[in-house]
Amino acid sequence: MEPIVLKFPTHHQFTDNELFDFCAANDWFKIERNKLGQLIIMSPSGGTTGRIHFKIYEFLVHWSVDKKDLGYLLDASVGFRLPDSSVLAPDAAFVFKERWDNLTQEERDKFPPICPDFVIEVRSQSDSINQLKEKMNDWMANGCRLGWLIDPIAKKAWIYATNGVVKSFENFEAQLDGLDVLPELNLNLKLLV
Repeated sequence: MEPIVLKFPTHHQFTDNELFDFCAANDWFKIERNKLGQLIIMSPSGGTTGRIHFKIYEFLVHWSVDKKDLGYLLDASVGFRLPDSSVLAPDAAFVFKERWDNLTQEERDKFPPICPDFVIEVRSQSDSINQLKEKMNDWMANGCRLGWLIDPIAKKAWIYATNGVVKSFENFEAQLDGLDVLPELNLNLKLLV
């Protein structure tokens, strides 16, 4: 299913709290708000994508075991309120501890008003790779320091930093790394097939 874009007149935009309640009432869908105030409604992922997400979560959990004081991992259900007013949800995210701990409990409980330090986006059958590349650029423009875009359909991957794509891979024989943001983070893409 191609994402549905709902457009609202500028004087009828959801507040952050209204958007949170709307998303909670419609939790069957993944709902994001882009920087133009439009709601992007996506269907749930398919089974293959869900299996890859789980492999990525398993990898991230193992990586983070001895790094408890470094920061926090967050899953695909978390929408982050970004500086450009968009609310985006990556497939996986990491926020350094000090930044997360500076949020109030109320901010953590809703859409955290913070851009993750690291995000992962995985292309599913219903995703356009160009839309995902645009979303990765939006993450970086809002302060994300490291991003992995993984396309299991075409077996390609990209590493993003604050200045855009810094590495690209044309097959799953490669290994993604955490650059200077998370230097001990390395994912062998073969683990995802």
